[in-house]
Amino acid sequence: MTVPGVLGILVFVAALILIAKPVGLYLYGVYDQRRTFLDPVMRPVERLIYRVSGVREDKEMRWTEYFLAILAFNVVGFIVLYIFLRVQAALPFNPAHMKDVGPHVSFNTAVSFMSNTNWQAYGGESTMSYFSQTMLMVQQFLSPITGMGMILAFIRGLSRKNANTLGNFWVDLTRTVLWVSLPIAFVGAVVLIALGNPQNWNAYVTAHTLQGPKQVIAQGPVGMMNAIMQLGDNGGGFFNMNAGQPYETASAASLMFQLILGFSIPIGLTYYFGKVVKDTRQGWTILGAMLAMFLGGTLIMYHAEVLGNPALAHLGIHGPNMEGKEVRFGPALSSLFETSTTAVSWGSTAAANDSLMPIGGLVALFNMMSGEVIVGAWGVGLLGMLAFAILAVFLAGLMVGRTPEYLGKKIQSYEVKMAVLAMIVPTFVILGLSAWAVTSKGGLAGIFNPGPQGLSEVLYAFSSGVGNNGSAFGGLDAAAPFYTWTVALAMLFGRFAMYVPALAIAGSLVKKQAVPSGTGTMPTHGVLFAGLLTATVLIVGALDVFPALALGPLAEHFALWSGHLFGGGA
Repeated sequence: MTVPGVLGILVFVAALILIAKPVGLYLYGVYDQRRTFLDPVMRPVERLIYRVSGVREDKEMRWTEYFLAILAFNVVGFIVLYIFLRVQAALPFNPAHMKDVGPHVSFNTAVSFMSNTNWQAYGGESTMSYFSQTMLMVQQFLSPITGMGMILAFIRGLSRKNANTLGNFWVDLTRTVLWVSLPIAFVGAVVLIALGNPQNWNAYVTAHTLQGPKQVIAQGPVGMMNAIMQLGDNGGGFFNMNAGQPYETASAASLMFQLILGFSIPIGLTYYFGKVVKDTRQGWTILGAMLAMFLGGTLIMYHAEVLGNPALAHLGIHGPNMEGKEVRFGPALSSLFETSTTAVSWGSTAAANDSLMPIGGLVALFNMMSGEVIVGAWGVGLLGMLAFAILAVFLAGLMVGRTPEYLGKKIQSYEVKMAVLAMIVPTFVILGLSAWAVTSKGGLAGIFNPGPQGLSEVLYAFSSGVGNNGSAFGGLDAAAPFYTWTVALAMLFGRFAMYVPALAIAGSLVKKQAVPSGTGTMPTHGVLFAGLLTATVLIVGALDVFPALALGPLAEHFALWSGHLFGGGA
């Protein structure tokens, strides 16, 4: 590893710490309905929306009502997008005359963009018309709001006392769109266009290459789609290569801006959490645990990529692993972006995940299989980390023989059971679907690489689906019917399986009276608790997924360094 490479990663982490407070304060102003600089413009629009839709701003919901509102919101989004994809050829803004999208790809894509996964079982510029890309962008504005609503409701459950309600989802939805998504994405789009993103509705350009053949180059509304894609932690770029395509990421400056954009809301939510519970140390502790794991994963991946491929070194070719990487970015920036894509759950990539060294692939896999709590997408990462915090105080309570408490609320068996359920269901789905894939004819037919790499690709696909991430290893026929249907199931489970127990915890905690802290109360802020929280994530993750990782990337790593290669067909 080089000194500039390591320093660049450390400076980026420092920048994330610096933006946490201002972003968190802005979110606090928005959701606590304090006055913000956008109120003169947005507040009249908000009132008009409530008047037209019949939403009562002052009517709050119990946790079951809140979940049903989320479910209805997602179902409508799925149906509308599915219909538009199925009749794409008859719709306007289709200069390349794209055909209707098939039923299984339409179903997979509608579930994907509804669930904020943005898994692409298709090539964006070769399958979707401009109109379809715009409809996907609409979902990129709306789908992150489910996670935002979930964390807002959960935090209210922790902060309120002797109550029954967790807020109003339709109010949270409206304020998120008007005060967060639209203005920040607009500014982000302007910056990205200035940094080289196209923004037009022109026909594709036909270029004559130096070698003679023609090349068809897609254009379109790239800038505005790229902005909300990264801000909303969506992934699912305009181009199939995502950030590796020069039109989507023209320079290192553009790459770094997209990274900051993607981290901004999840990082800011940690400070917002501390502000709402009236102890900002709680938010800094959560952020510290998240960034410690993120930084560790980034440096491990960077080290693995810089070591290079021992099979090539044996042939006298030394140097870092540059296979599947943009030469503009190199191993340091590529490792930072690829760790980020699974830590923050946006799924956009700047390099080929399938070309990572086995340990690099393991880092990306673990980020998702741990529940994507290492920062995570809008609300989802913080929600998962708070579930781990409940488990951590429970384990600490067992060690000292005291009823566990978190933020003054007694943690009893019901909350622990729901927290554990929220953690094990995603793992069960990942491992169950992976086992089905490697033992069924349809699943095996889609695996193009042999040995442990093939297993890693299958694990990655279902982890990406369940984690609502959307990135993928290559070497897997993601467009085959078996994988379009099964990954769609993974995305549905990943979106909703953890939400029911999480909201159930919030619904239980909101009814409780806070218990005054005493000499026996375990502090849930500071380095000690951050270490306990980090250890809980790593140990639970290891217990859940280590056997699968041992058969995939770890087996490939040890085989590679012992000189054994896996060749041939699937």
